[in-house]
Amino acid sequence: MANETIRLAEYASGLRYEDLPPHVVQRAKDCITDTVAVIILGNALPWSQIISRYAQSIGIGGRSRILGSRGPTLHAPAAALANGTLAHAFESDNLTKPGAGVHPGATLLPPGLAVAQQRGSSGRELITAVVAGFEVMYRIGYATKHSNERRGFHAPGTTGPFGAAVAAGVLLGLDAPRMTNALGIAGSLAGGLMEFARSGTGAMVKRLHLGRASESGVVAASLAADGFTGPSSVLEGEAGFLKVFCTEWDMADLTRGLGFEFKTMNLCLKRFPVHMTAQTGVQAVLELRAEHGFTGADVDRVTVAGTERMATINNIANPADIMMAQYSIPFCVALALFRDPRDPASFDEQALADANIRGMCARVSVVVADPPVNSAGASIVTILLKDGRSLTKQVEEFNGTPARPLDQAELKEKFMTLTRARYGAEAAAQFDRLQGLENETELGWIGA
Repeated sequence: MANETIRLAEYASGLRYEDLPPHVVQRAKDCITDTVAVIILGNALPWSQIISRYAQSIGIGGRSRILGSRGPTLHAPAAALANGTLAHAFESDNLTKPGAGVHPGATLLPPGLAVAQQRGSSGRELITAVVAGFEVMYRIGYATKHSNERRGFHAPGTTGPFGAAVAAGVLLGLDAPRMTNALGIAGSLAGGLMEFARSGTGAMVKRLHLGRASESGVVAASLAADGFTGPSSVLEGEAGFLKVFCTEWDMADLTRGLGFEFKTMNLCLKRFPVHMTAQTGVQAVLELRAEHGFTGADVDRVTVAGTERMATINNIANPADIMMAQYSIPFCVALALFRDPRDPASFDEQALADANIRGMCARVSVVVADPPVNSAGASIVTILLKDGRSLTKQVEEFNGTPARPLDQAELKEKFMTLTRARYGAEAAAQFDRLQGLENETELGWIGA
């Protein structure tokens, strides 16, 4: 019987567009469309520009582009590095629910699109690559039981290279043995530490973890295509990924449902540019404001009850910069009382210095719910108004989760909001073309 790494490689290398049900194709297109938008949003940010300049310094000469840039086209690894970082540049990129410590769009589209643009691949080939990478990467991430992150690794920096290697490998046409090698190589390129969250400094590096994962996938698949080898038991071996990076794991999750249960349907699109743990709290605030008509000036204090992680890692009362602010539940909840959290422009330096938001941030308490909330990421928000009223809202699922997916109008609204500075009135045409990606014969236009 084949081991888990080989079985995943066989699945990925054998997947064809014709194997994909229409609803899975649509979900993959939603992932791609959303990720293009968040990359273009991220392009103009100062930390992104540092990465883009570096990528251009090492990568000029290829056919792959940094999305939203008017700069030169690059070789695929450099473009993947830049786009992966830009995709995670402003906490707007998609993830999954149930959570698996993966960021699908940020670690699948950048390597896949970079290779596709380099090789002149079609929309159908890119869709197939994204689904193959999603199916493999999600299972790897879910098998970790989040213990890699509890140990101190930033989970998508460790799981991302595997998905990126699969996405790139599918577009390079790797057979099962070479795909196995690509996974084996990717395991030695995994990394990313959570110290930015513990120390409250150096948050730019969080963005780089996704860029490095994307770049690593292109490197791993490209080396494997040329005959370079990696261990065929990189996931399940005694010194493999699960037993080295994790303190808890379920080996069976690596292949459970493989081939007939599409984990791509677990895609979760963010509507607010904040960390996953703050999504339900922010939505609860918006719903309470809509129902009761109060303003931020009317609020005395707020309590957010959720998971232990929310009450510890994301309970940052005094974030030092906007990146840590987006990682902070108190700040995100406070901002939602005074600004529109759906608009990335709300999260600017003025917000960080806003006395009303800062003052409210100090009056937001994040605690562990007792009894526990029913699902990871759920929040129970209680707002005490200055007139003595106490208002409570529990949100289990925010808009964008598989249980409450964004419809086409909502997805388009997000795309238009994130890309308006780059495309203006042309954003709608770009959106429509991405949503018809299966009909495209080449992809050099994406992000131009």
